[in-house]
Amino acid sequence: MSLLLRPIRTVMMLTLAFAAGIGFDRMKHTQRCHIAGGSVQAGLCMGENNE
Repeated sequence: MSLLLRPIRTVMMLTLAFAAGIGFDRMKHTQRCHIAGGSVQAGLCMGENNE
């Protein structure tokens, strides 16, 4: 029975790792945007300083 659950567990772990990576990337994107003086709207950095 445990041999049947291993592939399912592996797929679940890969999915969680992928979701964590996407969340981390979005967090870093938001931080970079705020440091540049902008705000994130619909996933894009708006109003940043382009100096």
